[in-house]
Amino acid sequence: MNILVTGAAGFIGFHTCLSLQTKHMIYGLR
Repeated sequence: MNILVTGAAGFIGFHTCLSLQTKHMIYGLR
């Protein structure tokens, strides 16, 4: 269960970081 929680937190953190990078690139192009 501890591994599942860590995996879920890591997935959410990775998704959030990827989303921020995508927005940064989009705003950077503009």
